[in-house]
Amino acid sequence: MSTTAHDLLDWSPEAVVFDCDGTLMDSERHWQEARNRAFREFGLQPPPGFAEQATGLYYEDCGRLMAQSVRKPELAEGLTAALLDHFLELVTDDPVTMPGATRLVRLLSARLPLAVASNCPRVVVEGSLGRAGLLTRFQHIVVPDTGDRLRPKPHPDLYAQAARLCGVRPHRALAVEDSLTGVEAARRAGLRVLGVGPRPPGDGATRADWWLPALDAPELLAWADACDTPGAAPEP
Repeated sequence: MSTTAHDLLDWSPEAVVFDCDGTLMDSERHWQEARNRAFREFGLQPPPGFAEQATGLYYEDCGRLMAQSVRKPELAEGLTAALLDHFLELVTDDPVTMPGATRLVRLLSARLPLAVASNCPRVVVEGSLGRAGLLTRFQHIVVPDTGDRLRPKPHPDLYAQAARLCGVRPHRALAVEDSLTGVEAARRAGLRVLGVGPRPPGDGATRADWWLPALDAPELLAWADACDTPGAAPEP
């Protein structure tokens, strides 16, 4: 990467774009349970290691992968529908923010335009953020859209569009992600990337500019509290 953690702490972005699932909202566990329920609904068992393969995928891609993983491609449509139904039920019953998410979003929204770039359907993103009291903090919600031809992550479309809607060039925006799928999408769009959550195995974390265990890391909250207003930082 062209930057280090120290460089990122000395930098002031002009916009911040957050992933939602697993980054702002503690919903990856809901996706995992929804996958398990969908498999059981069809009398199937997830193969070993499937949870790791599915993390960060667009739900339609995940449904197809579920069908392929059990060698029943004809079940892709049914598994996809069941996956989304079970997830919506779970996330409605138990919306939980990730540690530090609320404070970080409130600190940054007072200074910068914020957006969400998510592989989840819009109803999921807006519903979960609304119940968490965070929806009004974001100027834009960007999700895969066939009308706008926005492809899901790891394609760069969502992050590129989010930066554009925020009125900034991609290299002046910061992406906040918990999955390597999302990190790849943000990098391909030209954003700098902060990774959060459990550190990926191998050298996966090096694909982000900086990786932290959670959004409530003291150094991150201190950086956000001191973050300059847009345009204050020189060009990298």
